[in-house]
Amino acid sequence: METKLKESGLDSATLLEALRKMHLIRLFEEKAESLYALGKIHGTMHLSIGQEASAVGSCLALQPDDYILSTHRGHGHCIGKGAEPKLMMAEFFGKEVGYCRGRGGSMHIADVAGGNLGANGIVAGGIPLSTGVGLSIQMQQQDKVCLTFFGDGAANEGAFHESLNLAAIWDLPVVYICENNQYGMSMSVERACAVQRIAQRAAAYDIPGMTVDGNDLFAVYGAVKAAVDRARTGDGPMLIESVTYRWRGHSKSDRQRYRSRDEVKEWMEKDPIARLEKALLSAEIVSEADLEQVANAARKTIEDSVAFAEAAADPDPASILEGVYA
Repeated sequence: METKLKESGLDSATLLEALRKMHLIRLFEEKAESLYALGKIHGTMHLSIGQEASAVGSCLALQPDDYILSTHRGHGHCIGKGAEPKLMMAEFFGKEVGYCRGRGGSMHIADVAGGNLGANGIVAGGIPLSTGVGLSIQMQQQDKVCLTFFGDGAANEGAFHESLNLAAIWDLPVVYICENNQYGMSMSVERACAVQRIAQRAAAYDIPGMTVDGNDLFAVYGAVKAAVDRARTGDGPMLIESVTYRWRGHSKSDRQRYRSRDEVKEWMEKDPIARLEKALLSAEIVSEADLEQVANAARKTIEDSVAFAEAAADPDPASILEGVYA
């Protein structure tokens, strides 16, 4: 890990910011989970606890004006791209000041000004959208890249294959990131995919494919940075498989009967936050006191976000149809 840290070229300030965002993601989702249990947040949610390095490492490779598209499990991507937790929390509470005026909720948060073009409740729904964004970038001759996240289940949808085929034909500046967290709902990826590694599917479209340890911030950053640089220079798309694991169920209604406690425990021991902290300590970039300060600051941000959201105004019922099109 220490070697990867040096090879990454990331300075201490950037690494501490990455760690802060990883803490924010986990604390945000843990808080959202508890608020749901208290009945303060309605509707289901899909938590990415355990996958923080994949989201933050990927977004770390982007420029501020680059784009991302996300999934129903997208809170981490949103924070990774720089969203304000208080506006995300307000969206969860259905408040007018939320990112989507309280209309989108957990699965449809977008921060267009920040380059996050939105999460998507449809499995694989964001993949063709990102391909269209890539075409738009190319036609406008912009120096931008679009990065799209999706799960292993989405990699079996037709939209995945059609999108990669078009992106390859037209050399679009899109990086496709499959966050393989081992399960599409309750279906193991080993039972759902004929290939051993989802990244192998890139060969069918004559584009590069790479599998990385999704719980290693440096591995994720290195792979995505290479793919982003390649796309930005006009060399076309790339498929990255980020191998990770969700500690919680698919959604709040998931009883998780399809996996053992031992399996979950084994993956929890690969905690991406603990791994990054260990690497920073080993390289003497931070002290234990520094790590505690980062975690406490993130915790306060989340508590302040809840207070902000609870105090915010509800939308006016008269405006309920605004933004609805047919």
